[in-house]
Amino acid sequence: MSEYRLVRIENLIQQIISELILTGKIKDHRVSKMISVSRVKCAQDLSVAKVYVSGFLNDNVTKRSVEGLNSAAPFIQGIVGKKLQTRLTPRLTFCFDSSIREGFEINKKIEELLS
Repeated sequence: MSEYRLVRIENLIQQIISELILTGKIKDHRVSKMISVSRVKCAQDLSVAKVYVSGFLNDNVTKRSVEGLNSAAPFIQGIVGKKLQTRLTPRLTFCFDSSIREGFEINKKIEELLS
């Protein structure tokens, strides 16, 4: 599969899952609306997709949200499969990602050093 098509599919999956989180269609009480999908990484053959989730809340809330998303993964995968309309729908695995929080902390330290 071409790299361009894979990136398009990853972006589409990210958009679909973000929309599901924001609209509250995932009914698991652990999933907070204050989390965001930071990136999606699909395998070359579209068999598996790792969905990285981060948030502005504390790490415990984000980790609980990741657990809720992993338990709702079959439901989310079904919706993604309908909207993607590809022959294969990747099996979704949600992972905790602390890159946004770390980025804010690095920016804060740089600002402290400059002032």
